[in-house]
Amino acid sequence: MAVKDSAAVRAGRAREYAKIALRSTLYRRNLDLVRNPFPVRVATTLAWLGADAVLDIGANVGQYGSALRSSGYRGRVVSCEPLPDAYEGLTRRAAGDERWAHVCTAVGAEPGTLDINVSANSYSSSILPMTAAHLGAAPGSKFVATRQVPVTTVADLVRQHDVDPTRTLLKIDTQGYEAPVLDGAGDLLAKFAAIQLELSLVPLYAGQQLADALTDRLTGLGFALYTLEGGFGDERTGRMLQYDGLFVRGDLLPAESGEHQ
Repeated sequence: MAVKDSAAVRAGRAREYAKIALRSTLYRRNLDLVRNPFPVRVATTLAWLGADAVLDIGANVGQYGSALRSSGYRGRVVSCEPLPDAYEGLTRRAAGDERWAHVCTAVGAEPGTLDINVSANSYSSSILPMTAAHLGAAPGSKFVATRQVPVTTVADLVRQHDVDPTRTLLKIDTQGYEAPVLDGAGDLLAKFAAIQLELSLVPLYAGQQLADALTDRLTGLGFALYTLEGGFGDERTGRMLQYDGLFVRGDLLPAESGEHQ
């Protein structure tokens, strides 16, 4: 005799069918809904580590800080953005948040000034020249102007804003200029609780360090790759060109039992 499925089984199956239909509709429109999105994972990691500050290098209009706030992070944020138009958007987004500071500056290996190439979409702006691989995958990112901007260093930001690196996430989104930002941290670099940066699989900006070199640098300092988020890709070929990596200092990693070491 056939056994009928229970109401719970039928309801569960209906939910899965609905999810499949929704995903199919979203995929046809090049969209997705993701469970446990990357900002939530970062905020969860910060809470678990006891990290209470974020240095947000390359803040653009404040998307990163806003996403962390929406994901439950309530600690300090110090956002740096060198381009005036984007910085204006950043100040509006951070308005009324007493624990969100912002500075109109680029960040590099040493203090001074540098010329930055301004992208048509603003968030692809970089101190480095753009490669054909980047422009081919995103024609709307072409450079349209050049602007001279002030430059500070991570080490100076730590001192000026009284940041404790051992309780801080250093987030770097500088369009190929990650290595000089790391250089500007000096001996403090190995002390940060966590470091997040963009990792490119192919040269998107001339002279940038690629994912393998940056990963080797951080793991050589005792960091471990903790979680990843897919980023910029070439829709023409389906190839991923860049992703975000979150690294955590080795002595803060979870033990195999799941308990804090």
